[in-house]
Amino acid sequence: MVKIAVIGFGNIGGGLVELIDKHKEIIARDCGTEVEVKYIVDIRDFTGHPLESKIVKDFNVVLNDPEVSIVAEMIGGSHPAFDFSIAALKAGKHVVSSNKEVVANFGEQLLAAAAENKVAYLFEASVGGAIPIIRPMRESLSSDDIISVNGILNGTTNFILTNMLYNGKAFEDALAEAQALGYAEANPSADVDGIDACRKICILAALAYGVIYPCDSVATEGIRNISKRDASDASELGASIKLIGHAEKTADGKVLISVCPRMVPSDVPLSSVNDVFNGIMVSGKAVGDLMFYGRGAGRIPTAGAVLADIVEIVKHLSCGQLPPSKWTRGAGSELADAKAAVSKFYCRVNGNKIPEGAIEVIQKDGETAIVTAPITEYELDEMTKGFEVVSKIRFFA
Repeated sequence: MVKIAVIGFGNIGGGLVELIDKHKEIIARDCGTEVEVKYIVDIRDFTGHPLESKIVKDFNVVLNDPEVSIVAEMIGGSHPAFDFSIAALKAGKHVVSSNKEVVANFGEQLLAAAAENKVAYLFEASVGGAIPIIRPMRESLSSDDIISVNGILNGTTNFILTNMLYNGKAFEDALAEAQALGYAEANPSADVDGIDACRKICILAALAYGVIYPCDSVATEGIRNISKRDASDASELGASIKLIGHAEKTADGKVLISVCPRMVPSDVPLSSVNDVFNGIMVSGKAVGDLMFYGRGAGRIPTAGAVLADIVEIVKHLSCGQLPPSKWTRGAGSELADAKAAVSKFYCRVNGNKIPEGAIEVIQKDGETAIVTAPITEYELDEMTKGFEVVSKIRFFA
């Protein structure tokens, strides 16, 4: 029997404990042994809870128990999640996590500690919820030359943008509905300002290129400035607006990472990823274009991804350690300049005067929206010098 500790008994942690109990026979059949939750670590009071006997408040109880071989960290935030994770790895315990903030900020340290102590650090649930994307990139695509990764990585913003596109809602109204349905927090900044998507694309870029870059060095733009007019014009142009996390290796060998709203033409698969669903496109020189699609969040889907990591570790316990992964930490100064990346732009200005170089024009309500040929953002700024720019959105390229 393999005994685990669940750190954090919130939404996902509770879902994991539920799944392990519900699927115990399937897990035992698949792994050849049973998996049991021995401890649940949470500082809150759970007096009278059916699992009260398993709940402890001191993580050292887990750390000092040799029977516990796997720790599932689902606290959220950087600390104490990182501190618990690194301590568990150094104690020779495998760690699985759903915590994208910890992976993005400390991934290279945690992977190094795992390799040094001959244990695994796995984090399938940190990106894409139930979508199996980490494992394919870590294993199936590890020998390919990844050209680019593009993803709708945040279900909350995708729900808001879908609502704006199809129901004609303003951003504020679509956000309020997302909050009422529990998709968005009372403080939605991590979602609508692109912070969550930035952490996730940094993780995917590290899997693709072996280097984890600091999130605060990544060009990140959220969706607060997207208007009903933008959504309406996108539809008229045969596109939809999506918040896209983008990573690619540039011609000069640098890595370009960005998060921003993009006009996605209808013939691109990501265009039809709607509501709270996520979609991730990976392009490789050998495999061509791959598309991963599914629920990007939710209690049970995310807990299922954590359980998949646990099962993978249990399966390898009898045949040796998992192959180690290794990242290095990059500096923000090494990243390619996102404003120098070439793409078509949608740009809306006040008045009826048309900026020179427009290849398509939509005029209504005293404003002029244009579509440009492929140019850099620097060139767009030069093109619209002297105009009052209301909105500018890159096209998906």
